Amino acid sequence: MSTKRTFDIVIGDHAQTLGIKDGTITSSLFDLRFTEIKPTHNAFKPMIRERKFDVCEMAIITYLLAKEHGKPINLLPAVLIGRFQQPFAVYNAKLNLNGPGDIANRRVGVRSYTTTTVTWLRGHLQNDYGADLDAAHWISFEDPHVAEYVDPTERAPAGRNIIDMLLDGELDVVLGDVSDDPRVRRLFDDPKAASDQWYANNKVVPVNHMVVVSDDMVENNLDAVSDFYRMLKDGKAATPKVDPDPTPIGVEAVRPSIDLVLKYAAQQGVVSRRYSVDELFDERILKAIGE
Repeated sequence: MSTKRTFDIVIGDHAQTLGIKDGTITSSLFDLRFTEIKPTHNAFKPMIRERKFDVCEMAIITYLLAKEHGKPINLLPAVLIGRFQQPFAVYNAKLNLNGPGDIANRRVGVRSYTTTTVTWLRGHLQNDYGADLDAAHWISFEDPHVAEYVDPTERAPAGRNIIDMLLDGELDVVLGDVSDDPRVRRLFDDPKAASDQWYANNKVVPVNHMVVVSDDMVENNLDAVSDFYRMLKDGKAATPKVDPDPTPIGVEAVRPSIDLVLKYAAQQGVVSRRYSVDELFDERILKAIGE
């Protein structure tokens, strides 16, 4: 009698993952051992640097950097978080900014230079508002998840909080965060209107978090990879349909959003070249899942 394999997984609480986490959606091939890490992005570094899990939620830019540096993880074509990024940009209300693109010679704070949210926002500011990204003074608060990445930013003093530094006038703009302090203003006066206009121009919802699996799982348990993807599809099917869909599943469904963020990442020098969407996926996985 065979014994089912158990795989270690870190995945957040999303509408399409609730059935997987509460045991409603299961596999006859394997069991899952969940590790709860909140916020979920704290799982990215141990997944990349230590291969600590078999399955892990991961931001697309973090995966792209892992891919560039040869890390043994593989992407599944399933979005867990997609969202418009315009609400996540603020500035010190004492400044007189000449529109969202006015970041030249400004001190711009980011949690980490390579976060997916920040990559999307920089791309938006550069391509739609003419922002000179190279003229901004970038200040980060965390190491990149991929150790080999050479961070071009100045590091904030240890222990400092990004919004506190904004309020104290040590930063001018913060990308990737929010604050309801009256001394802080939104970089986009009306984030909803800016998001609607951005969608009208680009026809995609920005992809943020997806799912990766280890090389070991692909090489030795490809049927389990395929069945886990089936579980993700079942979870997605149980959620209400939304238009536009922020969490598409399937290569063609995720292609437009991923393609645009790949363009942005290359423009910004986050990676060494413009990657294609197809390069991000392992052919063995695509064949196994019928993509």
